[in-house]
Amino acid sequence: MKHVLWLVLKRALASVVTILVISLIIFIGVELLPGDVAETVLGQSATPETVKAFRKELKLDLPPHVRYFTWLKDFVQGDFGNSLANGRPVFGLITWRFANTLFLAATAAAIAVPLAVILGILAALYRNSLFDNAISTTTLSFISFPEFFIAYILIGVFSVQFNVFPSLAAISPRMNFGEKLYTILLPALTLTAIVTAHMMRQTRAAIINVLASAYIEMAELKGIRRLRIIVQHAFPNALSPVINVIAVNLAYLVVGVVIVEVVFVYPGLGQLLVDSVSKRDIPVVQASGLIFAATYVTLNLLADILSMLSNPRLRKTH
Repeated sequence: MKHVLWLVLKRALASVVTILVISLIIFIGVELLPGDVAETVLGQSATPETVKAFRKELKLDLPPHVRYFTWLKDFVQGDFGNSLANGRPVFGLITWRFANTLFLAATAAAIAVPLAVILGILAALYRNSLFDNAISTTTLSFISFPEFFIAYILIGVFSVQFNVFPSLAAISPRMNFGEKLYTILLPALTLTAIVTAHMMRQTRAAIINVLASAYIEMAELKGIRRLRIIVQHAFPNALSPVINVIAVNLAYLVVGVVIVEVVFVYPGLGQLLVDSVSKRDIPVVQASGLIFAATYVTLNLLADILSMLSNPRLRKTH
């Protein structure tokens, strides 16, 4: 047990270091943006005195390393500053948006994970059959197209041609749960089409690898049905790589929704990040970018931990 805790601690420390490095990259990237933030926000009509006062208010007159550590300390304490666009606290702007992003990602995951696992099991059951080839070809085709292409295809078919679902996923707090699900179904299906292929193929490969084991051959010799062998014997022993790829794809669902949110004008954190970049709203850009990075690193850490816990052999080799 101590060995497992030590492995988890090492992974957690590595994740913290990764987040710190990413925060530095975000800060440097914002610093390297062309133009002066104060002049961009105030406009060309602002006087030099106003620009100077505004730069002092934003602490732009301080050295970069001082501003970085101040920003990082405030972020850890939950103080994200105020938006330059509307003066509202960034924390309040991000909270509702990030909750919407998590809702969209959770909806897509609720569709994609069971679908990928079932398709993976069936593909392994009918290995090298027409069904297996058709599923593999279809799912690989989806991940070969960019997100916006799949999104526009779904909009063209289900919104324009058949007028079944709305083309804009403009949810609001006044909507009930059912109305929200109906409104975000197209962006959720877009994300599902992208991540299902990775999870399905990993599930198929992991099960096929276990099927080569001696105990599986013994079960086949006993006359046990192949579906039962796969579901009760092969799949439980293939959980480690399956859990890992599912967790990694869940991380993508959270941080990879930016393009999908922009296409469907979904009020999530990705849409807020894009709008803030265009407005040079630096506090919102920095906070949104670091939240995305921390979420992705945390979910990858969770994937490593679950992979170790579900595979005793993996724990022994570390």
